[in-house]
Amino acid sequence: MLDRIFDNLQFHFSVEASIVLLLLIFLEAVLSADNAIALAAIAQGLDDKEKEKEALNYGLVIAYVLRITLLLTATWVQKYWQFELIGASYLLWLVFQHFTSEEDEENQHHGPKFSSVLRLIPVIALTDLAFSLDSVTTAIAVSQETWLVLTGTTIGVITLRFMAGLFIRWLDEFTHLEDAGYITVAFVGLRLLLKVINESLVPPQWIVISAIAVILMWGFSKRNEPEVVEEVLTAPELKKQEVAE
Repeated sequence: MLDRIFDNLQFHFSVEASIVLLLLIFLEAVLSADNAIALAAIAQGLDDKEKEKEALNYGLVIAYVLRITLLLTATWVQKYWQFELIGASYLLWLVFQHFTSEEDEENQHHGPKFSSVLRLIPVIALTDLAFSLDSVTTAIAVSQETWLVLTGTTIGVITLRFMAGLFIRWLDEFTHLEDAGYITVAFVGLRLLLKVINESLVPPQWIVISAIAVILMWGFSKRNEPEVVEEVLTAPELKKQEVAE
């Protein structure tokens, strides 16, 4: 019974498989940085920090199921450029929403607002799926063994949740980090769009990663004023006190 399951998953453990698995985990961690900051920036649409974490947890559970589905059907999905066009359009629409939103007192844009966790969860799941359209090709290129790719994806989603949690905290501390997050979303969206138009126009992965690294450096280049950070962090507590009164 187990032999049949392992055969279906192309399970062949070896030293080479261990090295490939480590490589997949490394790639997932590197490629998850832009995804993590994007999801954290989107989660900022909820004013309650606890609800942000709840939305991320549920959203990434759904995202994990969608990622696995995408990986198992990758050969079929890659035949249809319409999927990449939809993914690119969705990501660029998120960027448009962010940069056309009203600016606050510090002249900073903020992404779309969500009235409840249930409205935010599908946005997180679909955003991760759109990012996965760009990374699934890389994962499959590294290894054709399904169990390795699935294991790497599982660890990647766990890493993504951890990184997104860190970025949620940092978004309150650094002035340009939210804008930087949406700029990286634009990069991924444009990359998917170029793949649809003409794959030869797509820049190499190392150029994209380098550009995202520079953008993130800019995002971390300026801290908010201490009183601004304190006000943001204590806002939920003040609301709870007002409700109690």
